[in-house]
Amino acid sequence: MARSKSILTEARQIERAVTLIHLGARLQVLESETDLSYERLLRLYKEVAGRSPSKGQLPFSTDWFMTWQPNIHSSLFLNTHEYLNKVAALDEIDAVIKAYQLYAEQMKAQGLEPLLSVTRAWRLVKFVDNGMLTMTPCSRCGGHFVTHPHEIARHYVCGLCHPPARAGKGKLAGSLGAAARDIGTVSTH
Repeated sequence: MARSKSILTEARQIERAVTLIHLGARLQVLESETDLSYERLLRLYKEVAGRSPSKGQLPFSTDWFMTWQPNIHSSLFLNTHEYLNKVAALDEIDAVIKAYQLYAEQMKAQGLEPLLSVTRAWRLVKFVDNGMLTMTPCSRCGGHFVTHPHEIARHYVCGLCHPPARAGKGKLAGSLGAAARDIGTVSTH
């Protein structure tokens, strides 16, 4: 009986790894979120993606999430992730996967490419879990946005309510308004 259970557990981990590979996750994410060996993950990655995985370090700076466009995309993802954590009993990585899939679908519906990769989304959740980033409500629109934990919440104004001077040029401008409505909708539930 224990032998079949380990086979089922391994099958679930392989399925999870395949999903992450399809979403574009880096090999380090797969290593962290499964018990599969590096060699097995490498073979699986090559089989699923048809190429070797990218090499190099994972992004580690919280600064990327603070810039205007990445902050909006990250906030949309993180609001969805937090909502899923409240309403569904999912393993942490499964919540990341589902929230990322919903985020990517929303971007596609707006005619945009996701700016946030699944690896950055995973890292964002780790930063929040470790207290390096948090969510702060905008004092104007009430949407919740990714911020540093020392942000003064009472006076915080998001990048949608107060965009930088260079913002609003091109196709992205109209689509970000829809993203803002989504952030407000998700964060108020």
